[in-house]
Amino acid sequence: MNCARRSSAGDERGKPPSAAVRIANDIRKPTPMTDALNIARRFSIAPMMDWSDHHCRFFWRLLSKQALLYTEMVTTGALIHGDRERFLHFNPEEHPVALQLGGSNPADLARCARWAEEWQYDEVNLNCGCPSDRVQSGMFGACLMAQPQLVADCVRAMCDSTALPVTVKHRIGIDDMESYQQMLDFVAPVAEAGCEVFIVHARKAWLQGLSPRENREIPPLNYPWVYRLKQDMPDLQVIINGGIQTLEQCQQHLQQVDGVMIGREAYQNPWLLAEVDAQLYGMDKTANSRDDVIVRLLPYVERQLACGAHLNHITRHILGLYQGVPGARKFRRHLSENAYKKGAGLAVLTDALGMVQQATA
Repeated sequence: MNCARRSSAGDERGKPPSAAVRIANDIRKPTPMTDALNIARRFSIAPMMDWSDHHCRFFWRLLSKQALLYTEMVTTGALIHGDRERFLHFNPEEHPVALQLGGSNPADLARCARWAEEWQYDEVNLNCGCPSDRVQSGMFGACLMAQPQLVADCVRAMCDSTALPVTVKHRIGIDDMESYQQMLDFVAPVAEAGCEVFIVHARKAWLQGLSPRENREIPPLNYPWVYRLKQDMPDLQVIINGGIQTLEQCQQHLQQVDGVMIGREAYQNPWLLAEVDAQLYGMDKTANSRDDVIVRLLPYVERQLACGAHLNHITRHILGLYQGVPGARKFRRHLSENAYKKGAGLAVLTDALGMVQQATA
């Protein structure tokens, strides 16, 4: 049994359906959770390389049931030539969850979009915003903003191959793109090709001279352009991203656009997510306390360890949970110093929890 792909309840979502189910799906052509996604896009957590893996997303789901989660960017080459199961696996509890793809070949993207549907993701997203050298050398990411017709061809091929929503994440511009009209010239043909949801990082990307980290911090934020895009193209769903750190800021943006996406703040201060369901959706909170989150995480950790996972691959994502709470430093230090050790088990996490509880008693 491949226990990494089976939940304790035996839920079979998060893995390819049987041949019979695929045939039935071809007849019905359902779009999994599309209605729910129209609500979930009100708040989402950005795809983040080396961070938003399936362990991290399971942890986030303990904090918010409503947030739309995104995978790390997966290249079409990795899926076509690599370990597809490794890259596509997710926990059924993660729904709604979107697969972000990196690529620029329409046929390859169409093929991968079909796999996204087979694996029962809820959305497939095309990365047109990452500025790293590796991404540029592969001819995908932010450099695609200079080729709107190619992106339109990619989106059209993806839309033709799957019933899932096909979305695009992009910047407000790159390099010498200095005007709002140039951003509009990118969005318009892509929208005409079938994309109805645009996630806009409200900074330019400099493809030469700035590192990916600097591209997240140095180019100035320009929220008004994103607001204007929604005003000029009201039939599109426009999601704003970049520099958002509080739910109060989210609420302000939601007066202008359809949704907000946050990234690093969700990772570094995950307890922020505990208020999302109540403040942004008017629903009951998912997590009552930080301790409650750890207690609910323990069965997952136990299952993953039994399947051969390393404890630190899970606990590295939760180091910021107790930020600002007495005992937080002991919690982080204990996990950082012990979770990576060979044979590290559940006791390492429960001991770390005990340190916080003792400090707050």
